[in-house]
Amino acid sequence: MTPVLTLHEPAPAEPPRGFALWALGFRPFYLLASSFAALSIALWAAQFAGWLARPYLAGPLWHAHEMLFGFTLAVIVGFLFTAGRNWTGHPTPTGAPLAALAALWLAGRVLVLTPFAWAAALVTTAFPLAAAIALAIPFWRARNRRNYFFVGLLLLMAAAEAALHLTQLKLLTLPDWIGVQLGLDVVLFILAVMGGRVIPMFTNNGVPLAGALRDARVEKAALGSLLALLAADLLRAPGAVLALVALVAAVAHGWRFALWKPWRTLRTPLVWVLHVAYAWVPLHLGLRAAGPLGWVAPSLAVHALTVGAAGGLIIGMMTRTARGHTGRPLRADHVDIACYALVLLAAPVRVLVPMLSPAATLHAVLGSAALWSAGFALYALRYAPTLIRPRADGQPG
Repeated sequence: MTPVLTLHEPAPAEPPRGFALWALGFRPFYLLASSFAALSIALWAAQFAGWLARPYLAGPLWHAHEMLFGFTLAVIVGFLFTAGRNWTGHPTPTGAPLAALAALWLAGRVLVLTPFAWAAALVTTAFPLAAAIALAIPFWRARNRRNYFFVGLLLLMAAAEAALHLTQLKLLTLPDWIGVQLGLDVVLFILAVMGGRVIPMFTNNGVPLAGALRDARVEKAALGSLLALLAADLLRAPGAVLALVALVAAVAHGWRFALWKPWRTLRTPLVWVLHVAYAWVPLHLGLRAAGPLGWVAPSLAVHALTVGAAGGLIIGMMTRTARGHTGRPLRADHVDIACYALVLLAAPVRVLVPMLSPAATLHAVLGSAALWSAGFALYALRYAPTLIRPRADGQPG
């Protein structure tokens, strides 16, 4: 099996000097994404205060768009550029091309807050397209067919982005949230694929005698059910069909999760954070099944995925890969654990509190947002020097 990421325990070294932000994809995109997550509350408040003159995307749509196509997509691209070099043995963007992609992402974050709708649409759609092309080149050179589908998923993200903008610009007659839903389905599939690759491996490597298992039949059921859910959303299937597909997916992912033996990881924070985060995948799917039946608000399922699964897996992988790919020990310290606690606590506050006490929804939203932002702000402050400087062990990247 091709390793997802090759991480080496480093030898002690002198503190590195120099500037290495453009040395590998995870560096700029992890720093930009974590900083943006920390600033998102302030930007949201600026909209409500009327300090932003007629932003192109505003309110809940801006929030959904930016957390999905801004924050989450940046982390995915940074991770794929980093892992892609290991998978293929060929370089992914570094230097000026990587800086240009980061600038394109940043321009998109600014433009959606301006009245310049066409510019925002073109730039934000161009980012996943450019990332797909940049990833396709080393894959093609290495004939790395096993991972071609990641290029396809980035192209699907570009299509979802385009659908959202064309609907907003009144060039397509589609529900306003169709682009967001397609993007959510693609992100869920990416998280499920990467989780299935790395979580059992990291569990067995990091926890003696953990015994995490992968069953081919369960894997096919888990991933196949997510593709079925994506197709059902694209076809705008009836609510009962969506509920049935989501329920089957929830069972498959719950079974998959149990095979990884999460209860054996409690003393290894760098591993248990990934397990706690992945537990939100079957929970999300269960809530998606309940939503069309009118049992819960659909937004609870969305936030179970975005705050719980995506947020938790992202903070876990950002600390792990930042440590491993900068030549630092693969052990979570007290700051990392604080980041995990803040981000992981944001999910039950956002999802479970409104479910149990609808009257407390506003306080839950504000509290969850504050926890989320604090967790990623702490990451940005802690890891910015690490992401900017060369590797501690003197290796490239």
